[in-house]
Amino acid sequence: MTRKLIYLLIMLFAIGAEAQTYSTNNKKAIAQYEKALKALNSGDKETALNSLQQALQTDDTFLEAHLVLADLWQDAARFEEEASGDKQAQLARQYRGNAKTHYRAVVERREDYFPPAWVNLGNAELTDGNYDEAIHCLTKYLNLKTSDKENNLDAARGIEIAKFRKEALAHPLPFNPTNLGDGVNSKDDEYLPSLTADGQTLVFTRRFPRKPTTTANTREEEDLYTSKLEGAQWGKASRLPEPLNSGDNEGAQCISQDGRIMFFTACERQDGGGRCDVYMCINKNGTWGKPRNLGPDVNSGAWEGQPSFSIDGKTLYFVSNRKGGYGGMDIWKTTFENGRWTEPQNLGPEINSQWNEMSPFIHFDDQTLYFASDRPVGMGGYDIYLARKSGDSWQEPTNIGYPINGENDDNNMIVSADGRTAFYASNRKGGYGKMDIYSFELPVKARPNAAVCFKGTISNAHTGERVAADIKVVRLSDGTTVANTSSDKNEGRYIISLPEGEEYAFMVSAKGYLFHSQNQPATHVDNSWQPVTVDIALQPIVAGNTIALRNVFFETGRHEIMPTSGYELGKVVELLKQNPTLRIELGGHTDNVGNDQSNLQLSERRAKAVLDWLVAHGIEPSRLSHKGYGETKPVASNENEEGRALNRRVEMKVL
Repeated sequence: MTRKLIYLLIMLFAIGAEAQTYSTNNKKAIAQYEKALKALNSGDKETALNSLQQALQTDDTFLEAHLVLADLWQDAARFEEEASGDKQAQLARQYRGNAKTHYRAVVERREDYFPPAWVNLGNAELTDGNYDEAIHCLTKYLNLKTSDKENNLDAARGIEIAKFRKEALAHPLPFNPTNLGDGVNSKDDEYLPSLTADGQTLVFTRRFPRKPTTTANTREEEDLYTSKLEGAQWGKASRLPEPLNSGDNEGAQCISQDGRIMFFTACERQDGGGRCDVYMCINKNGTWGKPRNLGPDVNSGAWEGQPSFSIDGKTLYFVSNRKGGYGGMDIWKTTFENGRWTEPQNLGPEINSQWNEMSPFIHFDDQTLYFASDRPVGMGGYDIYLARKSGDSWQEPTNIGYPINGENDDNNMIVSADGRTAFYASNRKGGYGKMDIYSFELPVKARPNAAVCFKGTISNAHTGERVAADIKVVRLSDGTTVANTSSDKNEGRYIISLPEGEEYAFMVSAKGYLFHSQNQPATHVDNSWQPVTVDIALQPIVAGNTIALRNVFFETGRHEIMPTSGYELGKVVELLKQNPTLRIELGGHTDNVGNDQSNLQLSERRAKAVLDWLVAHGIEPSRLSHKGYGETKPVASNENEEGRALNRRVEMKVL
């Protein structure tokens, strides 16, 4: 028997003991009722059901019999709800209808006889989507002003849920999901999609019947699959190779924005620290390495999984029921610093609740977090929520809305870099099998900040050979590092996504090359929302090669270095320390505004200011020289501000 049914019986016995009587004087009905209670006490529900029905056939005004029979039907409805299938759903609705009939028989005769009947009736109406009726019943209960804290809370929450759902149904969001097609979906389950920043590579989990090679002790096997976008269609999915996949289960993954780091969930492995752990795998020069457990810094003896990796290249969000949370599953984060993962931090009560929070997805804007929760005020089951960052904290999450969130579980949603397209898994009718992956246009109110995807190659400026380089992106407005990535040696390829509307400095460095700095506004070209191509050629450390220090700044007409120049000048110091035989000249340049002599003097002072900064930060003066060139060596036209800005620069030349 459920807790509520046991509670009901205790209450009824208490009422009977106090009043020394039942709501009926019909001895035949009372005898059948007491027979039913004895049957329930011995676990014989069938006899109890029959006896209660006979009692009511004898006297339909027997309130106690109505109450117990109502709860029996409600129990039967809950049992069917826990099973899956159309037949079970139909039976659950039928049984719930029977329960409502008997609850009404009580409250319509004596509304204060057993006040919790109003709560049970209201919750049943809520489950059936009769929101006005639910609000009426639950309000009736609260108006009785009982001292039952649990039922008072239940009634107040039910009213809140009913009002939320009524409002959501009255204002549905546009929602037209499109199946990704038979390139991705099959007769088996496909779910948990993840996407690279350029939107060209999809990685997902597929579950299928176990094979003879399956080593996991499960009835089915989970593996990671990938598909490439071919024009407007997704190509035939392929299983990712060993050792990324194995005979064990791999799933619940995320992929870095450039597609070269994979985090995934694996359970009950020999190298695991608990029930399920987070693993990482790196693709070097086109080949996936051996996955490795993130270790005790991240994985505990509890359940850890469902990772999501930020564009900053160091922050990992994941789900865990470890100690220190708020109840159930919570969302945590860890950062990679000084060669190791930091102790995970709970995202706090702004995100987590006493219920479960699952499947986090941190968008490419690094400011919008999507996740699923079974907190009660929603459409039912798990709903998808979004939270936006404000400084270092999170704003209160909001339900993404109906019908994206429906009465069943909604989960595992990700969003493309431009914020327009969402992907999720569903077993909705019309698919290829069980769970399929769908995409849909995300309503404007649920969109993150748009992000611009940049992609290109890093190469040797002299030979065109591809270069493995580190790429750091700094937001110019405040000097904050917002992203870290790298290019691979085989193709020199990189992909990076950045929040739209800001201007950034791309800092590219590689062994044997001068570093490269380039200012880049994050704006889309012609509103096409296609990736922006930025190819970068690095200058080898060879005498005569020159680079412009584009992120060394001065006030107009002055030579004092602005604080925002510190990061780029730090890269010069780093380069000189890594190459102790390197000697350089610092050359100052101006535009043609003003007279020649003033410009020459200003350029000389600016070059000297940079030299002094480097000396103050540990560089031997003998390795440095400086010279002012004034306006004599323009690299662009002085006829417009854009060209003049390029001409105002300090250059570093290899001597």
